[in-house]
This record gives sequence, structure tokens and C-alpha cells, in this order.
Amino acid sequence: MTGNNFSEGTSSPDVRPVLWRNARLATLASEDGLGIVEKGAVLTENGRITFAGAESELPASAIERSDIVDLEGRWVTPGLVDCHTHIVHGGNRAREFEMRLQGATYEEIARAGGGIVSSVTATNALSVEELVSGALPRLDTLLAEGVTTIEIKSGYGLNRSGEVKMLQSARLLGHVRPVRVATSYLGAHATPVEYKGRNGDYLDDVVLPGLDDMFNLGLADAVDGFCEGIAFSTAEIARVFDKAKALGLPVKLHAEQLSNLGGAKLAASYGALSADHLEYLDDDGIAAMAAAGTVAVLLPGAFYAIHEKQKPPVEALRRAGVPIAIATDCNPGTSPLTSMLLTMNMSATLFGLTVEECIAGATREGARALGLIGETGTLEPGKSADLAVWNIESLAELVYRIGFNPLHARVFKGERNGR
Repeated sequence: MTGNNFSEGTSSPDVRPVLWRNARLATLASEDGLGIVEKGAVLTENGRITFAGAESELPASAIERSDIVDLEGRWVTPGLVDCHTHIVHGGNRAREFEMRLQGATYEEIARAGGGIVSSVTATNALSVEELVSGALPRLDTLLAEGVTTIEIKSGYGLNRSGEVKMLQSARLLGHVRPVRVATSYLGAHATPVEYKGRNGDYLDDVVLPGLDDMFNLGLADAVDGFCEGIAFSTAEIARVFDKAKALGLPVKLHAEQLSNLGGAKLAASYGALSADHLEYLDDDGIAAMAAAGTVAVLLPGAFYAIHEKQKPPVEALRRAGVPIAIATDCNPGTSPLTSMLLTMNMSATLFGLTVEECIAGATREGARALGLIGETGTLEPGKSADLAVWNIESLAELVYRIGFNPLHARVFKGERNGR
């Protein structure tokens, strides 16, 4: 990842190597399939994986010098990756939930002064410490389900100081909890009330100089935007991406959620890490993403919460070979979801993803969408020792259960924590 500034919770190095043995592994190491190893083991040392494979292939010396944890036949996957969240914010939007129940659309709510802008006042009223305190229960819920890496966006400040404060809070979360935090600057999320009808002025006064702020302070690992009729046009997003490119920061984009403006194709032209939502993605956008290696991040929580009808073109993405990740999109208005397990179930039941696609989307492809595939997302030697150990008989249980958490243990950088 450009800049390598992502935050990681600190942990003590292993005094001795740890051998997690008598396990069934889903290594995700192959680009195709889950990389299943029966009677497997994972060896970790100083927070890194040094072996992941069949226990019979372990040298005797590795066993003799290691502390041993018998997993009693449990399944082990990479730690889960939630690659699209807005968990740092103030207040809630329960009233908008009621409005949607009464028939109002997301776009109608936004144009009436609700939506993203309605979270701005509540967020800007809080200090960094208060934002962290408010986000911790949401983060802790995700960690309790095996999440070891999370992306956190700004976008509810909509002024330079507010955006800085949000990403300072995100960085701090990566230090007060054992989790890897990747940050995204989302100044181009919405236009604040004082700039209504003047998107260009908002970009000039806030978003572009704010990007300099984030770069100089080392707060942004990537740059995001919302390309939509109620937000920013492709031409406006291109201005933001040009600036990000000049600074050497990777980009990603909320695209084709409510309509097709060609945002995904634009993002791919900049080599974007990901394009997210994608309900209205067309064939040109899919082809561009495939050529660029841009990950499609599907967000079933938002699809569900705002009663969307048009599904992302999953089969076309498959045929084109576009990697598919999934994420909670945890936010106060359109996806108040804090469960990657439920996200997996929704991805299968609402979008038709297979069990394999759901698990890969919540691990390997989520890491790819953050530019972190070299660090986490699979069980392979050299990668961070981020593991999730599950009390399940089959991997399908991770996807099919609703409201049930089978996590036995969460391991981050080689150290067991949480459950």
C-alpha cells in the first residue's frame, strides 16, 4: 500500500513459535478455491506465518521448539477483512429508517436534507476521543466475529478540520484495539449545506486542500469518492483522483449504486483498488475493471437497508474474472450493519454468491481491495499471523447461519485475543 501508514494494534512478539495444530485449514492461498487442507497446521513466529499446510509436512524441529495449541479439528480461516466501513461518526439516523418504512427513497431523503449531510452536525460536534468512544462498540462487535483488518473512511466532516479529526480517530482505533486499520479520505462524499449547488467550489475550498492535509499528516492510505447524481459527477471525481495520483495515493470509488454514471470505468482508468456498490454497473465498466484488476466490493447491507431492487451483475463479474469482495458498509444511515457473518449470508441470499465466493470475499479479496494482499487475507508463509478459528463442522456454516457467531478464537499478528 502506498505510504504504508495503515494502523495496527500493537502486540508482543511471540517468545517462542506457536504451532496451531490439529486443524482444518482454508488457506485461500490459491486464486481459485479455498485452499482446503485437512489435518493441517499453522506455525507462527514473531507475528508472522512461517508454515501453513499439512501437519505431516512439518519438520520435527519445528514441533520441538514451539508452544503447541491443539485446535481439536476446528476450522481455521484467515482473519476476516471488512474492506468498506464508515464506523467513525456521531449520532444515528433511526428517523430516516422510519421514513424509509413509510415509503421514502434514499434519494428523496438526501434531497430533503437527510442522508449523509444529516450526520455531519453530529460528527463535527464530537472530539477525537468522543468519536473513538462511539466507534469502539461497533468495532468490538466486528472483532468478536473474527475481523482482523478493517477499512475506515472519513466523509462526515465535510470540512478540513472535521475530515482530519475523523481519520485521526480511525488511526487511534488501530492503536487501542488489536486490529489493522486502513484509512480512506472521503472528502468527496457529499456537498455540505453551505456549498449546495456549488460542488466545484467545495472541491476547491475543502476536498483538494484537505487531501494535502491528509497526505502531509500521514492519515490517508487511499482516496475515495461518491460518484452519483446526488453527490459528484465523473468529471468532479476525476479532479480528486488527479490530485491523489499526483500525491501517489491509491484510489477507490462508491460507484453505480443508484444509477450508472460510468464511475467504475473512471475508477478503473486510474487503476483503482476497488469500485464499490455497483448495482447499476454496465458491461463497459466490468471490462474496464477486469483490465485494471480493480476489485468489485459488494455491499448487501446497503442494498437491504434501502430496499434496492436492482442487484449487482454478479454473473457478468464472474465471467470477466473481476475479483469480488464483500463488506458491511457499516454506516449510520444506509447500512447500520456490524456483522461480517451476516454480510456473508446476505451476499449469498440476496446476490447469489457461492459459499466459496463469500468466504474469499471476506478474506483474500477484501485484502486485495485494500492493497493489502501481500500482508494478510490468506494463510501463507511470510504473511501476518491473522487467523480466525471456528467451531463449525463445514465452512458453509459461516455463510448459512443468521445471528449466530461460531468464533472460537481470533488471532492477530500471532497473538490470541477476544473470544
